Amino acid sequence: MSNASSPPLASESATALIHPDDEHNRALVRSVHPPDWVNPTPSGTYNLVVIGAGTAGLVSAAGAAGLGARVALVERHLMGGDCLNVGCVPSKALLRASRVAANARGAAAYGVHVGDVRVDFAAIMERMRRLRAGIAPIDGAERFSNLGVDVFMGSGQFTGPRTAVVDGVELRFAKAVIATGARAAVPAIPGLDKVPFLTNDTLFELTDLPGRLTVIGGGPIGCEMAQAFARFGSSVTLVDRADRILRNDDPDAAAVVERALRRDGIELLLGASIAEVRADKTVVAQVGGAEHVVASDAILVAAGRTPNVSGLGLDRAGVELDGKGVRTDERLRTTNKRIFAAGDVASRYQFTHAADAMARLVLRNSLFWGRGKVSSLTIPWATYTDPEIAHVGLTAERAAEQGIAIDTFAIQLDDLDRAILDGETEGFFKVHVARGKDAILGATFVGAHAGESIGEVALAMQAGAGLGTLANTVHPYPTQAEAIKRAADAWSRTRLTPTVAKIFAWLLRRQRS
Repeated sequence: MSNASSPPLASESATALIHPDDEHNRALVRSVHPPDWVNPTPSGTYNLVVIGAGTAGLVSAAGAAGLGARVALVERHLMGGDCLNVGCVPSKALLRASRVAANARGAAAYGVHVGDVRVDFAAIMERMRRLRAGIAPIDGAERFSNLGVDVFMGSGQFTGPRTAVVDGVELRFAKAVIATGARAAVPAIPGLDKVPFLTNDTLFELTDLPGRLTVIGGGPIGCEMAQAFARFGSSVTLVDRADRILRNDDPDAAAVVERALRRDGIELLLGASIAEVRADKTVVAQVGGAEHVVASDAILVAAGRTPNVSGLGLDRAGVELDGKGVRTDERLRTTNKRIFAAGDVASRYQFTHAADAMARLVLRNSLFWGRGKVSSLTIPWATYTDPEIAHVGLTAERAAEQGIAIDTFAIQLDDLDRAILDGETEGFFKVHVARGKDAILGATFVGAHAGESIGEVALAMQAGAGLGTLANTVHPYPTQAEAIKRAADAWSRTRLTPTVAKIFAWLLRRQRS
């Protein structure tokens, strides 16, 4: 139910569910929306009915069934949701291919000569579809049925506080979870609705490389795909109304990525307002009073997300909405205390790992007597541009807004042996602690492998371990993650106050006497 605009039926063909119609997409559909699937017959009341089979729904259903609960899982489109079908999985396959292309073009700097680099876009997309189909059974209907989950293919909606219906079949429940995800938001731009445009729902259906691609939106999806397609050979223009890209990230980190995008040949129109989109896909934007006319063969809209809440019968279930989607309390209960919500439909943290964490919280709170709070979760995130940005906790800007005094320690990657040897010196690690203490409040890592490294800081924050613990932790040399250790060492040196230094000097003189 992740982000389909209309509910396909289980009997529809693969071509109606995802394009192009090739062996890989047919294999994908056989796993995540089998054309011959027969919905089970409900038997009694379910402990948990889950509507939506994206990450939050799958984790909720599998976890509950593993604990012995009677579970129904409802999905109107493709199981696996955005992440598998039109999000993390296909996008990272493209990003990997684009990085290989960039590395090949820059190989001479390492003394490796590869000749002309040719990008076969059709082969890149075929590889993505093949790998995605291979991953799909993990999220598939057969696997979840074998786990003991009753899997229903169809459009689910509530009919009352304790009942839902799927294609005319009633499901009674003790508890339920809304996990319907989100879809691409489409801004109200004059003329946009008159031309074909891409979102993450349709981008991965491409088989031909657009010669000229205009990306509307400078968030993570926009920046990642702009860089990837530029490296594939498209002429890319990125347009955003903000005066910088990645406005939820540390501004210094965003500036590093901005320089990288410009180096890859991307034209950035920031602080822009789009006046219109013409019938030939020309985008007309105003920047600082100057008009920019951008000719396009394809337009990618990556201007945020909107929750999937329509057609669910929420009013009949007593479930209310708020600005971010389904209204929930700290325990992820909706205004109907028997119904919970998790994932993109109810959270500002629209990441797969956040949906997973929220679903685990829902399991404890719904099936048992858990009182876990969503605010207790430490949620990192990463944007997989090259270099990557990874972040957790507060930025310096957010700390200032909240009146929190901080000390900041930063290590530049060009001071690290491994980054120098890798030729990946652009970036840094920055950590914020409570003023005069070692309690970590937030951190940002910008580098080629930042997403792989930020988990160490997230673990320290979740466990209540400070920079003193990280300073005393042995890190392997040489690695780029050594930046974390270096920053912790910088904090340790602040403990050598003038008074402590005088005491040490006196002790050392005594030793020499």
